[in-house]
Amino acid sequence: MPVRKPLLAHVRERGIGPHLRIAAVAAVALGLTAASVVLGADADSARPARSAPVLAAVLPVERLPADDLARGTAALQKHLDAQPKDAAGWATLGVAYVEQARLSGDPTRYPKAEKAFARSLKLRPAAENDAALAGQAVLAAARHDFASALDLADRALRVNGYSERALAGRVDALVELGRYDEAYRAVQLADRRRPGIPVFTRYAYVLELRGDTEGARRVLTRALRSATASADRAYVATALGQLDWSQGRYQQALDHFAEALRADPQHLPAQEGRGRTYAAQGEERKALRALEEVARRQPLPGRVAALGELHEVAGHRTEAAQQYELAGTWMRLADANGVATDLESALVAADHGDAAEALSSARAEWKRRETVHTADALGWALHVNGRDGEALVYARKATAPSPGYRNASFLYHLGMIERALGDDTQAARHLRAALDLNPGFSPVGARRAESALKALPDPAGPNGRSAS
Repeated sequence: MPVRKPLLAHVRERGIGPHLRIAAVAAVALGLTAASVVLGADADSARPARSAPVLAAVLPVERLPADDLARGTAALQKHLDAQPKDAAGWATLGVAYVEQARLSGDPTRYPKAEKAFARSLKLRPAAENDAALAGQAVLAAARHDFASALDLADRALRVNGYSERALAGRVDALVELGRYDEAYRAVQLADRRRPGIPVFTRYAYVLELRGDTEGARRVLTRALRSATASADRAYVATALGQLDWSQGRYQQALDHFAEALRADPQHLPAQEGRGRTYAAQGEERKALRALEEVARRQPLPGRVAALGELHEVAGHRTEAAQQYELAGTWMRLADANGVATDLESALVAADHGDAAEALSSARAEWKRRETVHTADALGWALHVNGRDGEALVYARKATAPSPGYRNASFLYHLGMIERALGDDTQAARHLRAALDLNPGFSPVGARRAESALKALPDPAGPNGRSAS
C-alpha cells in the first residue's frame, strides 16, 4: 500500500496555503483494520488475539455498509463466545454497537457498547488498552458528552499516540466544544501521524467553519480522488454534496449525491442530501419520497423534522404533526439511554413544539459547550419565548466573523430576531443574505424569510446586491 502524504503537503502543492483551519464532526473513523480484530479496530492499537479469524475487514467499523456491519458484528459476537478473553475484540464490538446505533437511530445499543468496553478494560488495563479508551471516546461523543470524549481520546493517545480513532475523536470533540483553534492544531497533528480520508474530511469541515468553502471543496475533491473503497467514495462525495447544498449549488450537490449512491446505493446521508436538494428545488414529490425512505430507515430527529416540514408546506398537517411527534419520541428514548439531546430538542421544540422546553434545552446545552451551533439554538429559543434582546446576543455570536462560518439558518434566525426588535434594515439584510446563500435552506424557514422580506425595506445598494 502506498504511503499517504499528509494533507497539508498536498494542499500546499495545490496552492491553498498554510492558513488551513480544520476539523470535523463527522462520525467517520480511522485507518485500516487489523485482520485479527474482526471488524476493524485501530490497526496500530489492537493487540491481536492470535486465534481470531480473519473475517472481513478492509475498512474500520465506522465505514462499513450497514449489511456488512451487521454480518461482521454477528461474526465478532460468535468469535467472542469462543474467545472471551480477546480484549481487542471486545473493544471493537463496542465500537460496532455504537455504529449500529448511529445507522439505525436506535440508542438502546449504547449500554451494550458500554458493557463491551468495560469487558475489554477488565481483560487489559487502561494503561495499555488504547483501543478500549478510544472506543469509549466514540461512545461519549455519540452520547454528546464531548468533554468526556476529549478526556478519553487524550488518555488513549497517551497509550498510543498513533491511534487513528483517538486522533480523529480528539478533533471531533474539540470542534463540538467550540475550541476551534485547538481543533486545528489537533487535526494538523492527526494529518502528520495518520493522513487519510478521515483526516481529510475533518480538514474540510473546519475550513467550512472558518468560511473558506472553496478551500473545503478543494480538500474534499482531493480526498475523493484518493478514495479507493466504495464506502470512502460514498462518504466523501456526500460531504461534497452537503457543502454544495449549503451554498445553494443544487445541481452540483445532486451530482455529488448521485456519485455517492453509485458507490454505495444504500448510503443514507446521500439519500437524505438528495431529498433535501429536491426540496430546495421545489420538487416536492421527489423530496417526500426520498426523505420518507430515509426517515423510515433511520428516524433521527433532524431527519424526521425535515420530513415534517415538507409535509407542513405541502399542507399535510396530520403527517407533519406525526413526524414532529416522532422526533420528540426519539429524543425521549435517547435521553433514557444516556444521550444528551438538548441541542436537537431545542431546535425541534423551538420550531415545532414547546417554547419553554426549547429554552430549557438550549440553556442546558450552552452550559455544556459554547459553539456557533449552540449559540444559534439558544438565540432562537430565546426569540420564540419573546426574549429578543437576549436572543440577539447569541444570534450574533453564531454569525460572528470568528470562526467565520456562514449558515443560512443562522442568518435567518438573526434576521427574524432583528425584525422582532424593529431593526428593519438589519433584518432585511440578514434575511436576504440567508436566501442568497441557500434559498432552500429549510422548507418552512425559507418561506417565512421570503414572507418577512416582503414587509421590510430592501437594503440592496445601487448595484442591486444586498450586503451581508
